[in-house]
Amino acid sequence: MIKNTPITIAYGDGIGPEIMTATLFILKEAGARLDLETIVIGEQQYLKGNSSGIEPSAWDSLRRTKVFLKAPITTPQGGGYKSLNVTARKTLGLYANVRPAVAYFPFIHTKHPDMDLVIVRENEEDLYAGIEYQQTADVVQCLKLISRPGSERIMRYAFEYAKLNNRKKVTCFIKDNIMKMTDGLFHSIFNQMGQEYPDLVKESFIVDIGAAKLADHPEQFDVIVTENLYGDILSDVAAQIAGSVGIAGSSNIGAEYAMFEAIHGSAPRMVNKNTANPSGLFLASVMMLQHIGQADIAELAHNAWLTTIEQGIHTKDIFSETTSKQKVGTQDFAEAVVQHLGQKPQILHPVSYNKKESQKRHTPRPYIRPTIKRDLVGIDVFINFIGNPADLAKKLQSCQTEQLSLETISARGMITWPTCHEETLLCDHNQCRFLATSPISSKEIIRLLEKIESQGIDFIKTEHLYLFDGAPAFSKSQGE
Repeated sequence: MIKNTPITIAYGDGIGPEIMTATLFILKEAGARLDLETIVIGEQQYLKGNSSGIEPSAWDSLRRTKVFLKAPITTPQGGGYKSLNVTARKTLGLYANVRPAVAYFPFIHTKHPDMDLVIVRENEEDLYAGIEYQQTADVVQCLKLISRPGSERIMRYAFEYAKLNNRKKVTCFIKDNIMKMTDGLFHSIFNQMGQEYPDLVKESFIVDIGAAKLADHPEQFDVIVTENLYGDILSDVAAQIAGSVGIAGSSNIGAEYAMFEAIHGSAPRMVNKNTANPSGLFLASVMMLQHIGQADIAELAHNAWLTTIEQGIHTKDIFSETTSKQKVGTQDFAEAVVQHLGQKPQILHPVSYNKKESQKRHTPRPYIRPTIKRDLVGIDVFINFIGNPADLAKKLQSCQTEQLSLETISARGMITWPTCHEETLLCDHNQCRFLATSPISSKEIIRLLEKIESQGIDFIKTEHLYLFDGAPAFSKSQGE
């Protein structure tokens, strides 16, 4: 006897309960072998004082089932509330966000009838680490963190996903013409790992021109792998130009856990109007069924959904006088899908999922940290100072040590000393670089900072400067 798979579900806020009820109805009628555990997340939990929108006991269910089907939630207005999605992704190690974007032409309007791509987005790092500071009255900072192990595992996932799903090409989006170290690391790992997949076409685009090509000719892409922020933006763009954000599903995959959700929000204005489209959450649940090894049910339910779309039975958001035949509500749409169980579309491409290949678990390969020689050769001291950078330089030169000399001062990445253009915008946030001619110890750094402090200079942040295997591991300022 085949055992049911336990999963954790959350009905969420806004239209969440309506679309979750419709989705579960389809899954039940399709014969999904599930044992459901329900947790409460979202607005109720935020207002109870749980700043991440989830009560501590809910984690017990998630750790037990390891699979989370989640409806959208509402985050109350005001400060102090943390994103539940980000919290869940980081807590459970859900490093890969997978978002298919498929056109259903001519039944759902799109200018790109041949579009069929998947965006694989790194899910934990980049600016979404959420490390921010206000350092002066003028300047706030957000740290962009890209790690080698994080980049390796998302690249491995993207290439393996393409291979497993008979995709032909993997494209990397980066901005390493500007961010040469962070995006440069991401890009270099893509190039290195791509050599292990000779049967796949590999290409890279700077994200701005890549986004333009995606908007104009999305059919040219197959699997896109990219960083957190780029992926977040572009996956929504891709879903919309495919037809509608409202019909896009998403999976968040880790080594042990997985979360599945629609990409749209809780849409509080649509609550109890029987107009919400459950397709986004439903298609996420299809991805879930594949993940837990129920590809037979995933194929049955997905083909029934495609047939329903092909028959012109549409909810309000995708209804068109020219391509639709019947406008239905949330539950009526679910019932129409159930009525088409066992059928396959005639014009749209029917899906066929490999019953033997379960995508239930993807275990990243062990990370092997490279052996690199690291030498400390300087420090950037960030100083709160308003005025002529030359005056600041004069003060700092009096603080130099035997080994550390002031080399440059910059503001917002643009050099302001020893050369400064009168058009350059100055602010109170000054990056003051001290370099040594040979490797130094931390004691020399402390000696410099003590001298700066003794002069009453307000330093607010420091960054050590290193050589890795003899190469500078820090960026230059613009104009340097």
